[in-house]
Amino acid sequence: MKRLATARRGAIAAPLVTLCLVLAACGQKTDVITPGASKPFTVMLDWFPNADHAALYSAIDHGDFHAAGLDVQPQAPANPAEPLELLAAGKVDMAISYEPELLLARDQGQKLVSVAALVQRPLTSIIALPGQHVRSVADLAGKRVGTAGINYQAAELRTVLRKAKVNPGTVNEINLGSDLVAAMLSGKVAATLGGFWNYEALQLELLHKHPVVIPVDQAGVPSYNELVLVVREDEVRHDGQNLRAFLAALTRGESEVKANPAAAASALAQANPALKKEQKLQQESIVRTLADVYPATTSEPFGYQDPLAWASFSHWMFAEGLLHTDPASLPQPYTNEFLPGQGA
Repeated sequence: MKRLATARRGAIAAPLVTLCLVLAACGQKTDVITPGASKPFTVMLDWFPNADHAALYSAIDHGDFHAAGLDVQPQAPANPAEPLELLAAGKVDMAISYEPELLLARDQGQKLVSVAALVQRPLTSIIALPGQHVRSVADLAGKRVGTAGINYQAAELRTVLRKAKVNPGTVNEINLGSDLVAAMLSGKVAATLGGFWNYEALQLELLHKHPVVIPVDQAGVPSYNELVLVVREDEVRHDGQNLRAFLAALTRGESEVKANPAAAASALAQANPALKKEQKLQQESIVRTLADVYPATTSEPFGYQDPLAWASFSHWMFAEGLLHTDPASLPQPYTNEFLPGQGA
């Protein structure tokens, strides 16, 4: 779901050093990145700093961007529509967004492209509490289901219902905005579609509510990258060295998260002191998400984007009427060329 919050800006100065990332996998090349003068690099988050951003804040905390010659400055959006709009307008250097949002923006003419996946599969899930007697999608027939009011979530709901042979007309969809957990706790809805299995579902688990969780890609929606790193197309053409430096440092950050999730949660809490009250939630979310931040094919690097998955999901969006132009007729909405070991 789209998320909204505020957070302080993180910043790091960068010395003139050389970052060398050597990938051990057979057949992959060695990237040697020699930064010039320190360059400010602004990253607009999709939400407040949280477990999904662990690699970014770990790389900042460990000085990995510093070593790459980048002064990385994360910012949280003032409203959920901002990240890709500000990126397209040249106000920030990179935005963290969602694959569906990027496809929608490109369909509207914005010249943006994804350079890496932060999370390889959907986090978006159907979530229900046991008292609602929803054990499967088929059990949603005749019930109220809340979403965050996003058009592609409504399409996801229709898809999973049809897959379960449930007439979508028998389900009462309610726009809850961001109030998904409260609506489930109050009994306002029988289930929600829009919360994340690594966040809202985990919140309910920590409250000992034992939620039923059905990720949308396990219920009929084609798999997609929940979170992606997006830049302008002109940056892809003209700023390749900085993109390589950023992604090499981010890869190191993710390795550090994997090695010490507790330290990664502490780095997030430093960036957003409000998280200190829920550090257990953040750390557990980091641990649970670890397997899904890496590609299923172990020979591919962190951040890799599967061409077949992009094609399948974009075709689904077009078939659902979410996109006006067939994405197959447009340039690819992603590139892997700046990931460590990839490209020319």
